[in-house]
Amino acid sequence: MFRKILIANRGEIALRVICACKELGIKTVAVYSEADRNSLHVRFADEAICIGPPRSAESYLNVPAVISAAEIANVDAIHPGYGLLSENANFAEVCETSRITFIGPPPEVTRLMGEKEKAREAMKAAGVPILPGSEGLVASEGEALEWAQSVGFPVIVKASAGGGGRGMRVIRSSEELPALFHAARSEAAAAFGNGDLYMEKFIEQPRHIEFQILADKYRNVVSLGERECSIQRRHQKLLEESPSVKMTPELRQQTGDRLVAALSRIGYVNAGTVEFLMDENGSLTFMEMNTRIQVEHPVTEMITGVDLVKSQIRIAAGEKLDSVLDNKPIERRGHAIECRINAEHPETFVPSAGKILVFHKPGGIGIRLDTAAYTQAVIPPYYDSLIAKLIAHGKDRDEAIARMERALEMFIIEGIYTSVPMHLKILADPDFRAGKFDTRFMERFLAKKKTIK
Repeated sequence: MFRKILIANRGEIALRVICACKELGIKTVAVYSEADRNSLHVRFADEAICIGPPRSAESYLNVPAVISAAEIANVDAIHPGYGLLSENANFAEVCETSRITFIGPPPEVTRLMGEKEKAREAMKAAGVPILPGSEGLVASEGEALEWAQSVGFPVIVKASAGGGGRGMRVIRSSEELPALFHAARSEAAAAFGNGDLYMEKFIEQPRHIEFQILADKYRNVVSLGERECSIQRRHQKLLEESPSVKMTPELRQQTGDRLVAALSRIGYVNAGTVEFLMDENGSLTFMEMNTRIQVEHPVTEMITGVDLVKSQIRIAAGEKLDSVLDNKPIERRGHAIECRINAEHPETFVPSAGKILVFHKPGGIGIRLDTAAYTQAVIPPYYDSLIAKLIAHGKDRDEAIARMERALEMFIIEGIYTSVPMHLKILADPDFRAGKFDTRFMERFLAKKKTIK
């Protein structure tokens, strides 16, 4: 087992990794920007090293600074969390060169799954259904038009190197293709330093379903089932739950079996999430893979009892999957929901930086709160607006919703705006209650609110 781990991240995920390390008896090193000097991950780590100014590019994304901190602290491994450097294959290679274990998949696998068109090819070869898509990258506007006309509009153009909705445009006609194609390319180049694009047939009203997997260094892979992530705005997830109300036991087993075979074949290691679109007929098609821990991993932890972060660390240290899972099969119990609490105005979605004047955490049976926020904490304007993840677990979906509503009502955050009021309205929506939603739910939800006003 590792002696000391550096956490190359900030906020609630950095604190989450520290908690896992404490339970495993591992010393931790926090890195922080000047803006995060008073953050809880700095306070609770065994050591803390400032790596630069507030902006991520000069601190958390500064690979030489992170590696220098790791070498100064003499760590055995680096946990990248999510976002930032977590899916950066070059960073994983630098870790290897520096003889520091990167807690994640091998660089070549990260690179394979990060290049979306190559990931599609790898999944297709393993028998995982994929959407009709371009054969490789689309090099020009003319090539894009030819492919779109061959499969029929609407189509979607996506950044090969990215995610999170950037470098992505839905194209519904040949007339609008030129402008949207070049807008996607420019946005992809600006966001990821890579303007390469590929195309897929666009599903109008899909559900977003993702499968959590774990894999060891010996090609053993296990699926921990699915999470539903269809409640999102501008491709950013707002609320996740498990199980999906549309997933059948047969489809869950079939998809899990195919993923086990596919990821064993490519040599995947550590935690990962495979994302699918579900069409109106309930069929799943592969979309992409995230080669890291997800923001919404607590949903799976609550229903399986598997600590995914501790599992990541134990796998990276060389343990076999059977040992990590205590030689027990995965059992799923009840229903779990996660609400992402963002520091933003609940009506306009404008980010809300500032000092938290009052912070009262909800509690009670079935409630979990992952956060690095506290009374008098300052939310800086430089980073993602996520400040907390509220998770509710119940014997079924109705109980999980009831517990989440109760927890949201008892969650007091004063001094900044948050998304708590918006989540309460989502949970009360009749379509959400009935499980009648897709990735365009928020468009209809927000339009309905404007009509009511």
